[in-house]
Amino acid sequence: MAALGWLTPRRRSATARSVLAGEASAEAARKSSQDAAEVSPPVSDEEPEFPVLGDEKAAAFFDLDNTVMQGAALFHFGRGLYKRKFFETRDLAKFAWQQAWFRLAGVEDPEHMQDARDSALSIVKGHRVAELMSIGEEIYDEYMAERIWPGTRALAQAHLDAGQKVWLVTAAPVEIAQVIARRLGLTGALGTVAESVDGVYTGKLVGEPLHGPAKAEAVRALAAAEGLDLARCAAYSDSHNDIPMLSLVGHPYAINPDTKLRKHARKLDWRLRDYRTGRKAAKVGIPAAAGVGAVAGGTAAAIALHRRRR
Repeated sequence: MAALGWLTPRRRSATARSVLAGEASAEAARKSSQDAAEVSPPVSDEEPEFPVLGDEKAAAFFDLDNTVMQGAALFHFGRGLYKRKFFETRDLAKFAWQQAWFRLAGVEDPEHMQDARDSALSIVKGHRVAELMSIGEEIYDEYMAERIWPGTRALAQAHLDAGQKVWLVTAAPVEIAQVIARRLGLTGALGTVAESVDGVYTGKLVGEPLHGPAKAEAVRALAAAEGLDLARCAAYSDSHNDIPMLSLVGHPYAINPDTKLRKHARKLDWRLRDYRTGRKAAKVGIPAAAGVGAVAGGTAAAIALHRRRR
């Protein structure tokens, strides 16, 4: 990989692999957003207190799984690949169990996530990047579009309406993350970068999965490249694993938080909002319409996985 000369010095609290994963994800995100057609976002008639209208030094960073979307993108992607005969029924059963556990528990299990990533890498090895991007578009329509949280989507739209860039930050493969970001009208996505040679996946990662400290490194790298002031930026997540990323910005928000993140957020007086039960958490300073339709159908989580096995 070419040296990323635009990166500034940083505190090396993360591992070297976390830094590498973050830098690779930031580079991929910037290339993708530069290639996309620029569309001027609409401006809301009613200016909210936050985000600040026209603040070009500010941006928003959204975790994906259980923050923007119910469940885990990687598991939905696995279901789509199974439908297309990329792997066998016994592997689908494992994907289904991991996804059901994730949906019902609402937290990430490191062993489950590692197993899913290892499975995904072995499955895509030898396939072309362009092929997986095209399939990702189809899988989004089949499994993901209906699982977007309306409340979180409205939060992202508020930043777009204020003229700010909005990025997804996820451990899911960057190609899939970019598909989701594009379909939601967001600026781009930071995600796990899988190694490819001549457009073909090798079955290896660049660095490590974009998880925990690696997410913070990706946000830091992207902010440096984009000339952002992190003190004026916002970040949104459901998981205590993303505390490093949330702690980077001046406006951290806990969305559908797990127990550890809720406790941490309350201790530091971070803003809270929970769309899983419909209860209204602390006001986040955007129009109340952000909460409309934000009640989740989480009780049918396990059943939903088996509804469309093909």
